[in-house]
Amino acid sequence: MPAIPETFHDLFEKQTFAHLTTMTPAGEPHTTPVWIDYDAEADRILVNTERGRRKERNVARDPTVSVSMTDPDNPYRFLSVTGEVDATTTDGAREHIDALAQRYLGEDEYPTPIETERVNLRIRPDDVITGDVE
Repeated sequence: MPAIPETFHDLFEKQTFAHLTTMTPAGEPHTTPVWIDYDAEADRILVNTERGRRKERNVARDPTVSVSMTDPDNPYRFLSVTGEVDATTTDGAREHIDALAQRYLGEDEYPTPIETERVNLRIRPDDVITGDVE
């Protein structure tokens, strides 16, 4: 199973926006921009969302996803991953969205009201493509 190359781990420490593609019930792709994180120890990409959002409903039915991101400091440096959501968990999800709010917004807490509950989509990378043009 391919892992995220260590030389690309820095993308998960910056304000890197990713695009997550899930599959709708009709078999059509649904792509949305997301904040992104990485659990290097488990080699899982993390997407935090709210229970009931379209992406969460889509992966509950079909866990196949793709994630694409470009380095905010070099748009010619990119990481693209195809994989599977192998866990959807609420464990630590509220704390995780606050940590992402700190990175992306400079806020101590996620400022948008949470209507249901936060969940983390844990994505196992099955195919990893990188590019880096100086």
